Amino acid sequence: MSPGLGIPAGRPLAAASVRVLIAALAAVVIASACSAPAPPDAMHNAANRTPPGSGTIDSSVVPPDSAIPHDSLGASMRRGLALLAHTGDSLPGYVGANLRCLSCHLDGGRRPLFSLVGAFVRYPRFVERSGAVATIEDRINFCFTRSLTGRVLPAGSREMHDMVSYFAFLSSNVPPGAHVRGEGTPQIATLTGDSARGAALYGAQCARCHAADGAGTVVAPAVWGPRSFSIAAGMAREQRLASFIRYAMPFDRPGTLSDQDAYDLAAFVMSHPRPDLPAKSRDWPAGGAPRDVPYATTGHQAYHPPPLIPRTGDTLDMIVPLPAVLPASPAKH
Repeated sequence: MSPGLGIPAGRPLAAASVRVLIAALAAVVIASACSAPAPPDAMHNAANRTPPGSGTIDSSVVPPDSAIPHDSLGASMRRGLALLAHTGDSLPGYVGANLRCLSCHLDGGRRPLFSLVGAFVRYPRFVERSGAVATIEDRINFCFTRSLTGRVLPAGSREMHDMVSYFAFLSSNVPPGAHVRGEGTPQIATLTGDSARGAALYGAQCARCHAADGAGTVVAPAVWGPRSFSIAAGMAREQRLASFIRYAMPFDRPGTLSDQDAYDLAAFVMSHPRPDLPAKSRDWPAGGAPRDVPYATTGHQAYHPPPLIPRTGDTLDMIVPLPAVLPASPAKH
């Protein structure tokens, strides 16, 4: 077993590959059984909306998984992909939600919506939310602690190295610092959501996969409650959640909801309890938090804050540490 992380060191890839195949087959069955497939034009439009400031490289240039080399580095990349696909199963001590990395980063991180293509070459970079320079390992841990409601994964662990290796593979055709189409969420109008309308839409469009109580099913993650994303996840912002819903949901008919539908659903989802994050008030230390951040920070009042579910355990494990400044070296005589 890998020290402290709970992943077999001998043959993790074979088991993970089987789980990937099973999950893929299950997704095909569910997509065909839930309802009719999305109209081709809806799929095309959802995949080709371009976030502002992006578009210097088309994300279709990313190599397919078949291009992963058959050597030790390639084995690490494949393990990284398996971890993205089965995050909670592989790292139960570090994930509190029933989401996985690919719940948001669809199609192995390739879909032009929260795309992981190019992420590796854009770090290190300054992150306004933390007020510090972040590495790619920090960025992964922001997802673990906020979106996966979990704990900081040790930067020196093999599991972290494997995920970073896969990120590097996805970015192998992207020059350092370049942006790609679909690296963020597509543009969507700024609207006001109506949670009452959202409740009706949720029952009609979402409950079949995410469950009536929002706790998720075997085919889709929780969208509220103790096993959902935390209040400090990017998806907890109403506009970002609305954009994801608008262009990625329903899973088998993406792009078929209107902007207002998406906002109404986001407002309904965010009216329910979700996990807290310790020290969230330290975010955006210089001010400038986006208007829809649902918790108070410097110079910002919480936007429609949901009821919070306290986190248990060592809170320090739930906070990505800021870069430490080395102490001054003693003077040489």
